[in-house]
Amino acid sequence: MDATGSHESNRAYYDAFSEGYEDHRGENDPGGYHDLLDELEADFVERFGRGRDVLEIGCGTGLVLSRIARFARSVRGLDLSPGMLERARARGLSVVEGSATELPFPHSSFDVTCSFKVLAHIPDIRIALSEMARVTRPGGFLIAEFYNPVSLRGLAKTLAPHGKVAAAAHEGHVYTRFDSPLSVSKLLPPGCDVVDSRGVRIATPTAKVMRHPLGRRLFGAAERRLCDSPLKYFGGFWIVAAQKRA
Repeated sequence: MDATGSHESNRAYYDAFSEGYEDHRGENDPGGYHDLLDELEADFVERFGRGRDVLEIGCGTGLVLSRIARFARSVRGLDLSPGMLERARARGLSVVEGSATELPFPHSSFDVTCSFKVLAHIPDIRIALSEMARVTRPGGFLIAEFYNPVSLRGLAKTLAPHGKVAAAAHEGHVYTRFDSPLSVSKLLPPGCDVVDSRGVRIATPTAKVMRHPLGRRLFGAAERRLCDSPLKYFGGFWIVAAQKRA
C-alpha cells in the first residue's frame, strides 16, 4: 500500500478502510460529523437530480447514494473497492466495480454525475472529470467535490499527523491532492460551465467537536447556515456543479 494513486494502491487502501468505515458513520452515529457531511452533499445533488437519473462515482458503502435514491428517478453507483461495494449492495443499491478514469457506461447515460471525497485521491483528475462529462447527457450536470487548501480542514491536514483508517493503514497511504476554488474551473473539461457551488465544513475545526450533543447542535446549525453563504469559499470540501452544454 502506497500513495502513488494507482488503481491497485487505492483499491488496497479502501478495502482496508471498508472494514471499519461505518464505525462512526450512518446508523452508527446519526447526527454526527459524517452524517452532516452526507446530508449537505446529498442536499446539493437534489437541486439538480430530483426526478432524474444519477450516477455517483466513488460511492463507497452507499451512504450518500442511499440518500440520493430518495429523490432521484434512478441511481447507480461505482467504486474501485470490492470491500466498499459489498456494503453498498447490502443496502440494495445498484452498484458496479470500476475506475473513475474509465467509466463502464455509454456516452450520455445520466442526467447527473456526482463524486464526493474521491477526486482528491486521483492523480489523473482531469481524465476523471472528462469521463464524468462523457457519460452525462447534454444539458445535464457534473457535481464534483474537491479538497480545499484554503480552509480549517486544509490547515489541519497539513499540520496534524496522519489519521488511522485501519489497523495497517493511515491517511498517508493514499494519494491526496488539494485544489482551491480559484483553480477548479481550470480542471473542468471543455463545454462544462460552473453554475453553482457549495462549501462544506466551514466552521467545524475538527470532527471531534461533534461527538457531543451541544457540539452537534452548534456546529451543525453553523454548517447548514454557512454552506451557501459567501464563506462557502473556505469550506474544507468545495463542491462545484457544472452544466454540460447542449
